Amino acid sequence: MIKKHFLTFFVLSLTVGLAMLFLPLDAGYVDGLPDGCTSITVGKLASSDGSVMTSHTCDSREDRTWLDIQPARKYKTGEKEKVYKHTEVTLAAYDMGKREDVGEIDAIPETYAFLNTVLPPMNNRQLAVGESTFGGKEQMKSDKGIINYYELNRLMVQRAKTAREAIRVADEVTKKYGYNDGGECFTIADPNEVWHLEILGPGKGKIGAVWAAQRVPDGEISVNANASRIRKIDLKNPDYFMASENVFSTAIEMGFWNSDSGEPFEFCYAYADRNSMGSRRREWRVLDMAAPGLKLDPYSENYPFSVKPEKQISVKWMMETFRDTFEGTEYDMTKYWIVEERDKGGKPTGKLQKSPYANPFMDYDMMPLMKVNGGWDWRGERCIARYYCTYVTVTQSRGWLPDAIGGLVWFGWDNPAMTAYAPLYCSITDVPASYKISGREKYREDCSWWAFNRVADLAAQKWGDMRKDVEAARSPIETKGFEDQPVIEAKALELYKKNPKKAVEFLTNYSNEYAKSITKAWWDLGDAIWSKYTGKF
Repeated sequence: MIKKHFLTFFVLSLTVGLAMLFLPLDAGYVDGLPDGCTSITVGKLASSDGSVMTSHTCDSREDRTWLDIQPARKYKTGEKEKVYKHTEVTLAAYDMGKREDVGEIDAIPETYAFLNTVLPPMNNRQLAVGESTFGGKEQMKSDKGIINYYELNRLMVQRAKTAREAIRVADEVTKKYGYNDGGECFTIADPNEVWHLEILGPGKGKIGAVWAAQRVPDGEISVNANASRIRKIDLKNPDYFMASENVFSTAIEMGFWNSDSGEPFEFCYAYADRNSMGSRRREWRVLDMAAPGLKLDPYSENYPFSVKPEKQISVKWMMETFRDTFEGTEYDMTKYWIVEERDKGGKPTGKLQKSPYANPFMDYDMMPLMKVNGGWDWRGERCIARYYCTYVTVTQSRGWLPDAIGGLVWFGWDNPAMTAYAPLYCSITDVPASYKISGREKYREDCSWWAFNRVADLAAQKWGDMRKDVEAARSPIETKGFEDQPVIEAKALELYKKNPKKAVEFLTNYSNEYAKSITKAWWDLGDAIWSKYTGKF
């Protein structure tokens, strides 16, 4: 029996292992949505240190391999600001003014500086934004507005210092200039609270937007994974709910809700759906890891908007969760890759084990069985960590510290399962040159993203073994980063009390040197893996 079982999976493993070496990986679709992102949010009483946290995995194969700092700007009365059509704008295009502008909006007297990438994660007032696309009903897409979700993200960090202000900014600019994109969830944090803003267009031929926002209770954790999650909205409780003026009337007008039916209005069902198992599985996984005692059903259509975690949430927990691949659960997509164990001399032992070539980052077409994980089509399955992720952020907003020190973005390039995070303070005035490179189209060693992508792609070839090499490199880096954090921030606070500019210079130097050091470490790790395993597959 063992020989027969082994032979089947040996042939399968060999075939797929060879295919992985020579075929490009494909992101596939989650219930019709390409790519997809995950955002986890944490209230200040749910975190281990009082931080308010949001996060974002930019799960995309497009050229988003750059990050820079956009300074604060001042505008004269009556001056206009351009908004742009986002066609995967590179940093070079951003700096050289080669973006395709689609119109102008009224400028405000002064904007905030912010860490800038395709979806800016934080400004210098500790306002942080994460994002996750949910698409929504096609009828909601407008062909008239000029604000897309990339620009809306930018305008919020540029113009607001609190989450509630950011929601008001979104309402004002879309009401006046129109939102022309699909359904998006923005997870917006400040030093006091975190909100989920779900927004869609108002329908064809219309200017405006339809949106609802719900606050995560201070003692709880929430998640968005490419599905609308806001259900009933209680506008009599403005500390926890906000919505556009047309949130009910548009649903009635478009036939999405009958106010006379007696059925309660639920935002996610009026304007979207809860059909995506790829989304619901990630929601379950995050909430279940935070509160396993709730014993949430992994096949539920809906979960609580937020839950109280059994243990307070740390930045490290957030990082580990973004590395999650459902390993240890029945939804582990590698569980069928069984081969015969071999001893150190390479001789078969007669025991079965998971193949070291099995990894959760395989192309869907390489999955061994057509039906897995409960009998539904495997193309609906995906885990939190994705091999086509461009970057991942975990943010901390901390009200007990000055903005320059309290706002922190932990930033990692490429696959969250195999990255290392750089601590980028929200006040820094520069990032390493290698962070500013738009370089995904062609391999280049002056681009940080390539250092991390190379390790991730190499390690995926023999994940069962190479992941240990990645962890061995990452663990001391992360440990040092967490151990140094209170020391660095104490020094920065001391400088800030005397001269805020000196504190910013200090933090800029620290963040830059740290980012450079982990980039070098990952170039070295890629060389080490290449040398260690070449000819030994």
